[in-house]
Amino acid sequence: MTPEELAAARDRTIADVIAGNLRVLFCGINPGLLSAATGHHFARPGNRFWPALHASGFTPRQLAPAEQEELLDYGLGITNVAARATARADELSDEELREGGRALVASVHRYRPRWLAVAGITAYRTAFGERAAKIGPQERVIGTTRIWALPNPSGLNAHWTPRTIAEEFARLRAAAGDS
Repeated sequence: MTPEELAAARDRTIADVIAGNLRVLFCGINPGLLSAATGHHFARPGNRFWPALHASGFTPRQLAPAEQEELLDYGLGITNVAARATARADELSDEELREGGRALVASVHRYRPRWLAVAGITAYRTAFGERAAKIGPQERVIGTTRIWALPNPSGLNAHWTPRTIAEEFARLRAAAGDS
């Protein structure tokens, strides 16, 4: 992918991987430029989402971003808080995140996943006005959907290692069950 192709992906959106009654709907902060250019969520090679999904037992093997539609076979999906692609999540305004939180609530009401797993605690806090939220299950529910805040799997998030991210995904998996 050339720098020009990546730059052209700025502000694009990508389609959700979603269906009704999912076990877990994973929610990224927003698409990165490579994700927008390819149309695949969590597409940057350094992103730890796909490895954590597998290491935690959500998938029987590590899927590639281009295989994202296979998530539906496991009762899983992907969306984003903010739809607009940027090079870094900190390019989003607080209002974009709050607006994305409102759209996410509507989407959850429509599709009714058992769990909404927001990958990025800072984005979760801003989108839902939950300034004191911590990683893990949240008290807030949307209809019957429970919420879990996960660490941001971006390679830029050095506070969390691949192992500790996978452990948090595994805690969610245990809460979400296998069916």
